[in-house]
This record gives sequence, structure tokens and C-alpha cells, in this order.
Amino acid sequence: MSGFLPAWLSALLSAFDLAAPWALLALPLPLLAARLIPAEPEGGSGALRVPATLVAGARAGADRAARGRRRALLTWTLWMTLVAALSGPRLVMPAAALPASGREIMIAMDLSGSMERRDFALDGETVNRLTAVKRVGTDFIRRRAGDRIGLVIFADQAYVAAAPSFDTAAVARALDEATIGISGRSTGIGDGLGLALRRLDPRDAGGDAAGARPGEKAAKAVILLSDGANNAGQTAPKDVAELAKELGIKVYTIALGPRDMADADGEQDVVDTETLRDMARASGGEAFRVRTTEDLVRVADAIDRLEGGRALAPPLPLRRDLWPWPAALAFLSAALLLASRRGA
Repeated sequence: MSGFLPAWLSALLSAFDLAAPWALLALPLPLLAARLIPAEPEGGSGALRVPATLVAGARAGADRAARGRRRALLTWTLWMTLVAALSGPRLVMPAAALPASGREIMIAMDLSGSMERRDFALDGETVNRLTAVKRVGTDFIRRRAGDRIGLVIFADQAYVAAAPSFDTAAVARALDEATIGISGRSTGIGDGLGLALRRLDPRDAGGDAAGARPGEKAAKAVILLSDGANNAGQTAPKDVAELAKELGIKVYTIALGPRDMADADGEQDVVDTETLRDMARASGGEAFRVRTTEDLVRVADAIDRLEGGRALAPPLPLRRDLWPWPAALAFLSAALLLASRRGA
């Protein structure tokens, strides 16, 4: 039938929907009432009484006076618009398909004093480590649309800078606003990882997640970045990594900085690459070594591929309710009908 309709009308009808189509069954009720229910005999009885305006509307004829026809028209307009409003007319507008993965990722970032060291290059200038991490990290977070991502900051203490959320722009903004010294200047790697595991809701680890296909296991991971050695906090990093393995949460570790503890030659604030590597292995994840900004970009791309698998989820229809329009017309009809009765 759509072939006989103009394209614009066919498109409009295909986008039209009723929340309660069964309400339209009430449209012929006044006619049925007028035909099936006998008129009240003189002297009164206990029979159901049909409003005179509805009966007049149902029996309106060509010989009826102009005033009666107006009342009948207003009466039927009132009834039909009320029924139309009750049926819940609405326009269905499909939204753009969004990527979905069913993955939950917590980023645990070292914010100790050593992140102030200026030994990274960015846009031809020498910058501190935190600036380079912010540039690459915020880009990585924004690319992960469809994931639930959160951010944990750790130094002397660990705290949640952004709870796990699908709002990747807000999480990227929290990373960009991170400031050295807000939680101390030491490095509590174990506490940072422990808090990240708690915010991934370990009780639900391995269960279904939003965005996952029915029956599909949710993938949970922690990306931990540090440029030092664990010298603060209450928990040992390797113990927490083993707990992550038990919970089914992979840990990707990133050792940041040009020097390792193995070849430090007494230098302070160098990265403990060996411990970070052992943590990744214990959890079933992978360890990465970063000495330059280019290394950091490559690692971000590698983790993005490892935690890939995003696909376009079915678009969710957006519905715009139209019932206020027939409801307003019903109110106007009722007001005009009342005015005509008073003027009679």
C-alpha cells in the first residue's frame, strides 16, 4: 500500500506509533450506548443514563438546528481527541548506532612526584611525564566508546578520580585535570591496583555486562601505569596481582621512564620494570616498557587492539510523545462546548 502513497507520507506513517493502540476500541462506545441502551422512561428508573450530548451527537441529522450540530461536532471532537490522547501517539526516531563491547576497564595511574620529570618529548618540546601520559591517555580513553571506563589515581594513597562509566569524555577530562601532589608524592602500586579491582565490582567479575551479548562473559581489565617502585601503601603489588587472577581480571602494566632499577646506578625514582612484569604475568595480562612518547603511543594502540572487539549495537529508538496535542484539542473542545451550553 505504501507504493500508492507519497514518499513523505509513507515515511511519516512508518515513523508513527501508538503506546496503547487498544484505547482506540473506545471510539464507537457512544454510538453503541445510544443504540443498545434504552432511553429512560418517564418517571425515572435505575437504567444507565447516556449523556444527552453524546446521544445528540450520535443521532445528529440533517434536520437538526445549527446550534445542535455545533454541539454534536464539539462533543465528538472532545470524545475522539480524548481517545486519541489515551492511545499515546508518538513519533519513533531511530538513534545512531553506538559501539558496544561489554568490557570494563579501570586505568590506574601513578601520580607520584617522579611524574614531574621532564624527559619526554611532545610536539618537538621537552615535557614532563605526566603531560605525555595525559595526551596519549585521553586519546585512548575517548577511542574506547562502548566500554565502561574508570580512573584511579595513586601515590601515597589511592583514590577514584572517575567511577566506571560509559561517559568516556568525562573520564578523559578527569585524567586531563589530574595534578601531581594531590594524593602525596610516593608510589603505592599495590593500593592503586587494589582500589581499581574493587571498583570493577569483583563480585560480578566474569558475569554479564551491559553491551555484552546474551550469555557472554564480561571482560574486565586494569591498565596500570607507573614510573617508580612500590614504596608506599599497605599491600604488596604481586599479592594484589594474584588476586586479580582469581577474579578473572587481567592487568596490563606499563613501566614508564628511560631507566630501570636494574641499571639505575644509584639513581632515584626509576621504574621497577621487573615487579610490573611479574604483576602482569600473575594476572594473565601483558607488560609493556615505555621510554619515549612514541613508545607510549604504540602501547596504547596495542592495548586498544588487545581489548578490541567493539561492534555497532542495534540503534535504540527514541520516541517523541504526541499525546499533549490531542489532549489540548480535547480541552479546547470541552471549553467551547461548555460556553455553548451556557449561551443557550
